[in-house]
Amino acid sequence: MSTTLAPRPYESYVYAYPHKTAYRPLEDRPALRGLWAGERKDALSLYLHIPFCEVRCGFCNLFTRIGAPDELTTRYLDALDRQAITVRDALADAEAGTDTVRFAAAAFGGGTPTYLDADELDRLCDIAEKRMGADLRAVPLSVETSPATATADRLAVLAERGATRLSIGVQSFVDAEAKAAVRPQRRAEVEAALGRIRDARIPVLNIDLIYGIDGQTEASWRHSLDAALAWRPEELYLYPLYVRPLTGLGRLGAGGDSAWDDQRLRLYRQGRDQLLAHGYEQLSMRMFRRPDISFQDAGADDYACQTDGMIGLGCGARSYTSTLHYSFDYAVDMREIRAIIDTYTATEDFSHAEVGRRIDGDEARRRHLLQSLLQAGGMTEADYRARFGSGPAEDFPGELARFAALGWLDESAPPGLLRLSPEGLAYSDALGPALFSPAVRASMAAYERK
Repeated sequence: MSTTLAPRPYESYVYAYPHKTAYRPLEDRPALRGLWAGERKDALSLYLHIPFCEVRCGFCNLFTRIGAPDELTTRYLDALDRQAITVRDALADAEAGTDTVRFAAAAFGGGTPTYLDADELDRLCDIAEKRMGADLRAVPLSVETSPATATADRLAVLAERGATRLSIGVQSFVDAEAKAAVRPQRRAEVEAALGRIRDARIPVLNIDLIYGIDGQTEASWRHSLDAALAWRPEELYLYPLYVRPLTGLGRLGAGGDSAWDDQRLRLYRQGRDQLLAHGYEQLSMRMFRRPDISFQDAGADDYACQTDGMIGLGCGARSYTSTLHYSFDYAVDMREIRAIIDTYTATEDFSHAEVGRRIDGDEARRRHLLQSLLQAGGMTEADYRARFGSGPAEDFPGELARFAALGWLDESAPPGLLRLSPEGLAYSDALGPALFSPAVRASMAAYERK
């Protein structure tokens, strides 16, 4: 048993690296055509961002606004259409004389994409297909929704257009806990929405739950888990609650201490063990999946987030090339978000990258290791060496030695496989930030919150 002092388990949820708070305005405003000219484009991921919600939850720091007055959704889709035309043109390889662009996966996120009505969702699919060239019926298509917006007419459009996965943010089946998280909903509304989703026969249902809510107990957490399991969802995500600056809970002064860390860690282990006992497989700290579902429905089997590119459309979306991650301006405060959305809808020229961060060899290594290691399956060292010409222990000896001392690495893993132990997975939100480069840390610390 390691005696090394463990860090706090909930430092930061690392869903992308580098984080957008490390992005800065790009003074040279590189043209997209030049950025993508030398990139592989045969297994791209396509992400369309819809920055609207009917309410904003107290824990949410996503790039989204409440409501869309004065035909804002129409103007936003108009801008998304203009951006798609420009980006698709930039991806074309004029010198090769052939179209080498292929999308391996697509996703609609936000915000809440189903804030759009049925006709608008149909138009969103048209933008993905007719403008970008993504075959939504042939690739995995994941869409995020909420209980209030998962209406039968919207779900019918998504099912007909090829959606294979629907992810619904429930967070808690206990009304008092939903209220404590500043998420106004009732369990009856949630159950009705889940019924409509099952009626739509979209292959994969994912339910998001949150642990660590004020007043939550082991018994109430088990109650939410049991309620979710009653629907036999193909996937379940268990998220620890974070209180972030400029969010609703952040403004209320909610904060964290060691007792809260202990509570979240205890509830995480309880939830993990309950899902494993029900036959689910753990794919990461947050993600659990039934073993009987098709990976083709749940996610692309030929897209690798460590190496393949991403095209993001919309003012909150990121795009990834091998040397640059780029997006638009980032904010959490509602007034700032409104201003950025207004600027986006008025934009006519989308042919240049405006805000982003360059990715050098060291950052690429960190990103590859981080994104691989945080998956329960781990990372094959031979794949890492084939890409970078060195081994992870050569590039990150101090970090890996520390992880081993903390008991975070699986000593029983086969030779050549770097994999987290169950304890390492539990501490994913401390391990991920430990791999941030000093430069990225400095940029994130210097970011002026808005």
